[in-house]
Amino acid sequence: MGELMDAKKIRARIGMVNFINTAPLYEVWKRTVQRPDWQVVEDTPTVLNRLLHSAELDLGFISSHEYASHPGEYKILSDLSISASGPVGSVLLFSKLPPAELDGHTVLLSSQSQTSASLVRILLEEFYRVQPHYQDGPLADTDPTAYMAIGDEALRLRDAKRFRYVIDLAQTWREHTGLPFVFAVWAVRRDFCRTAPDTVVEIHQELLRCIHQGGLELRAISRQVAPRIPMDEEACYSYLHGLEYDLGEEKQQALCRFFEFLIKRGEVPTAALPLKICG
Repeated sequence: MGELMDAKKIRARIGMVNFINTAPLYEVWKRTVQRPDWQVVEDTPTVLNRLLHSAELDLGFISSHEYASHPGEYKILSDLSISASGPVGSVLLFSKLPPAELDGHTVLLSSQSQTSASLVRILLEEFYRVQPHYQDGPLADTDPTAYMAIGDEALRLRDAKRFRYVIDLAQTWREHTGLPFVFAVWAVRRDFCRTAPDTVVEIHQELLRCIHQGGLELRAISRQVAPRIPMDEEACYSYLHGLEYDLGEEKQQALCRFFEFLIKRGEVPTAALPLKICG
């Protein structure tokens, strides 16, 4: 009992993606988890990656690419992800041309997610066999042939109908590999696993509880968060219903397949495999 009380006093800094794709988990968390010793930091995937890598966070959602880039620093919490077995709806390549015709054309990549940027390169170069010219940056004041957008921006741009073609990256990955795609994992710094194992277990259990409860409340949560985009409540429900938060055997296989591409392309060290999963 004393050990449990001590665990509850350990401060934990938790990173949460600030897009509505985490709403089924995070809205329940905000309402039901009352732990002042657990500080939640909301931001984009890129910022959370940097904060966890620099030890300014102890655990949180990070991009799959970030885990693969620094596998010696993290462990993955079991059965937690942001993933999709079909269309994800918010990780999209908007294009004036079909993807097979983008050779030599400018593809602008959002700086908010390294995983999605790498996925675009893999899909275009490995599957469509084209070599575009890539640039990083926002869409404002530019006129690229194609633009990769994620999260809430992708949802807004999809409704704007500015581009003729809208390629769902998760769906395209599935078509070529037969696997789902894992965009983000819940990673814990290894030093925090060593120094606060009971706290890690507590947080893990709360996250799993929130995801389960969020699934039961998905209609109400969709009604609550749809105005943030803004989007129709039914469209928001359809979008959130298509997202998945587990990390079962097939998702782990998919993650390894993505890492194999990254290793082959020299983007991450070979130590990214095998996966280091705890819990």
